[in-house]
Amino acid sequence: MDGAKDLPTKAPGAGAEAANIPDNAALLHNGVRMPRLGLGTWRSAEGDEVERAVRWALELGYRHIDTASVYRNEVGVGKAIRESGVPRDDVFLTTKLWNDDQRKGYDACLRAIDDSLRRLGTSYVDLYLVHWPVAGKTKD
Repeated sequence: MDGAKDLPTKAPGAGAEAANIPDNAALLHNGVRMPRLGLGTWRSAEGDEVERAVRWALELGYRHIDTASVYRNEVGVGKAIRESGVPRDDVFLTTKLWNDDQRKGYDACLRAIDDSLRRLGTSYVDLYLVHWPVAGKTKD
């Protein structure tokens, strides 16, 4: 494949609902649809600021919310999603692993995702990214 133009319109094994992916979503190789447009919460302060931003974005139709443990606003992001009235399954939620946890090794990474899930108040995220890969600087 050569870039996004060659992405399949249907993932192998995906149901009929994945056959026609709208322009506002990308089909990931596991069959999950990821909204192309999302709200990034970097520099949104924990509490009212991030809660209002997420709430307004969801009211306007956004369905992808991006946060990270290093932003220190996951509690507010999770609260706003829960209180929005939009079903959790309809929100594509991304958070990220920070460098300090990578450097501490595998077990620290597992603890980091558990901590993010606890702060977000959800049992899963749709995408968990390595925020800033730190090659060659891990403990393990």
